[in-house]
Amino acid sequence: MRTPVLSLLLAGACASAIAADTADLSEGEIRKVDKSAAKLTIRHGELKNLDMPPMTMVFQVKDKAWLDKLKAGDKVRFQAEKQGTDYVVTVIEPKGD
Repeated sequence: MRTPVLSLLLAGACASAIAADTADLSEGEIRKVDKSAAKLTIRHGELKNLDMPPMTMVFQVKDKAWLDKLKAGDKVRFQAEKQGTDYVVTVIEPKGD
């Protein structure tokens, strides 16, 4: 059984992790959706977690269902990670204006 203090600490830790993830998102614009290859081409700003300057590049996606919801021209916020030799989008959301 959890004590109220422990529950509050756990809730705070989860909220901090979510806020940190959201703060780490980079801005970009979808340039191409390639459903057959399960890839996105994104023109993006700096990717701080990858020490990468702004550019346009191709990414694999963690969830192929995203490919049905995205189209060229969409403005997004996303996070990518290097997995082996691939760069993979692990989080993506529409950019709010």
